[in-house]
Amino acid sequence: MTNESPPETRPDALPVTRLSVRPEWIDHNGHMNVAFFVLAFDEATDAIYEDWGLGLDYPKVSRCSVFTLGMNVDYRAELFSGDAIEISTQLVDMDSKRLHYYHRMYKGGTGEYCAGNECLVMNVDLTTRRSTEFAAPLRSKLEAVHRRHAEHGKPPGFGRTLEIRRR
Repeated sequence: MTNESPPETRPDALPVTRLSVRPEWIDHNGHMNVAFFVLAFDEATDAIYEDWGLGLDYPKVSRCSVFTLGMNVDYRAELFSGDAIEISTQLVDMDSKRLHYYHRMYKGGTGEYCAGNECLVMNVDLTTRRSTEFAAPLRSKLEAVHRRHAEHGKPPGFGRTLEIRRR
């Protein structure tokens, strides 16, 4: 777990989800397993979706839901059982149907950057199972979040592709 990109700094004023590393998240190497980094990011997604109007009631009320199209996860530091985690979330980009956001995971107490999770999601009509635009009131709410988060710029490594770099 090396950090080849510039050190990650914690942006102020972004929403934060707080968790702790659970004992069952520890693997045979004695640290948090990669699958549970994704689970922790998913818990942060659930929390932020509630704030953004995309939570558990969204499908019931709108007959729509948000489906993940893709994600990148970058691991930068180990976490161990009992470690506190703070995950900030930034809505980096959006259009009428899609959201592109980034989670940053920090070790609670030290603020050490541990991992990043970039997600691209699409709004889907659950009746037709096809993409659809966000309803106007929800889109306005999401656009307001996007404007507030835009001041932070794009996170380091955002939009990157996996590759073996050759010199």
